[in-house]
Amino acid sequence: MKKIEAIVRPERLEAVKEALGKFGIHGMTVSQVMGCGTQKGRTEVYRGHEYSINLLPKVKIEIVLRDQEVEKVIEVIAAAARTGQAGDGKIFVCPAENAVRVRTGEQGDAAV
Repeated sequence: MKKIEAIVRPERLEAVKEALGKFGIHGMTVSQVMGCGTQKGRTEVYRGHEYSINLLPKVKIEIVLRDQEVEKVIEVIAAAARTGQAGDGKIFVCPAENAVRVRTGEQGDAAV
């Protein structure tokens, strides 16, 4: 099993969820996060003073799935999240040792 963590623009969340749903992925955890990278933030003016905002709002999507689904799910997320601009996000893949469905006690792939 693997855990995919995708950091994407908030305005691309619905497109990513829809694309994952078409692929058959409906279970995910979504968190609002802040981050910085090549997008470099932005400059704003407040009460006549200019200041930089280098942490921008992003959305983190976490999905645990079977090893054989990982590459296709990465492609689905990347295609749905891509705008072509800096700040489109990142996708990380980590090993997931185990999963347990609390309701039934199922473990491993059966719990995913």
